[in-house]
Amino acid sequence: MELKECYDTIGGNYEDVRQRIPSDKIITKFVIKFLSDPSYRNLSASLEREDYEEAFRAAHSLKGVSQNLGFQRLGSSSGALTEVLRERGERKLTPDLWKELFGQVSADYEAVTEAVGKLKEAQELSFKRTACDLT
Repeated sequence: MELKECYDTIGGNYEDVRQRIPSDKIITKFVIKFLSDPSYRNLSASLEREDYEEAFRAAHSLKGVSQNLGFQRLGSSSGALTEVLRERGERKLTPDLWKELFGQVSADYEAVTEAVGKLKEAQELSFKRTACDLT
């Protein structure tokens, strides 16, 4: 999978990221690094423990990373969850509400990690081919 194809698959904004980071090699590096970002795992664990303060921080981090990388769908869904968690003192935060929003975040996160995983595999395969060609 190529970088642009990865963005197309996840409904990302490749052109926006390309304006900020004019190198596909650097964008690819950061996109692949997303796979090791702990925000989603922290969000999931925090919600399970009903630690809404920590869940807010994790959702906010996930939203920021997603927006910076141009992952629009994931940025939007994690942003919606962030706002509900931010306002948790002003309205009753029910498990039904956060579970519905987290379900969308999870679906978007899975789509991103699947596409990025394919991008990573393609990069590794390309690197191996290049290394073989050099020998």
